[in-house]
Order: sequence, then C-alpha cells, then structure tokens
Amino acid sequence: MLEIPTALGYTKEHEWVDQIPSTSEVRIGITDFAQSALGDIVYVQLPKVGESVTSGLVCGEVESTKSVSEIYSPVTGVITAINLALTNNPELVNTDPYGKGWLAQISLSDEPKGLLSALEYGVITA
Repeated sequence: MLEIPTALGYTKEHEWVDQIPSTSEVRIGITDFAQSALGDIVYVQLPKVGESVTSGLVCGEVESTKSVSEIYSPVTGVITAINLALTNNPELVNTDPYGKGWLAQISLSDEPKGLLSALEYGVITA
C-alpha cells in the first residue's frame, strides 16, 4: 500500500510539500506513488540554490530505469537548499521519498495555492 503522510500537502503532478516549522520555508519531493511508478531512480537533476521557481513550472527532472520525468515546483519562491545526498545516492528517492529522498528546500515568496490534502491526493492515486 502506498504511503501518503497526512501532514503534507500534495499536487496532482505527485509532488509533496512540507512546511518547515517556524519558518517561511518548505521542503519538497516526489510522492511514494510517483517513485513507485517511475521504478529505480538512477539520476536526479535539481534546481540550483538561489534559483527562483514558480508553482506549476518545471524545476528539475528524475531519471529512472523506465523513463525521465519532469519535477514541477509545487510552490513559488527561491531555492535555499538542495539534497546533495541524491548526487551519489539517487535511490534515496525510492527508499525514503518523504525523508532522506527530499529534493529541495524553498523560501516561499507567495502562499502555496491549490495543494491537496492527503485524503484528496489519495483519491487521485486510488
């Protein structure tokens, strides 16, 4: 059964958003559903620290043994950190998509809009 943590926000494109407590920053990644559909992740192209990203627009890509998929930013803001561990261990996206497999951290320049709850996202993936 797919994991869909209730504390996160989700997009229809299968990204997740986690608000970092007491900050205006979020951490993002791809969902368990997305990593499962992709198969074994072999490469992750992440945005650069300092780069501006816009909600709904491409900010990177994930390459698996099956295909290459674009990563869409679920929020608008500036990249403040990327998960450098994915450079040598892209499979972390498969083994821990909501933890060690996170992709980037973003300082919000606008309130996130249109994010789905875990229940709403679960309906999409069912």
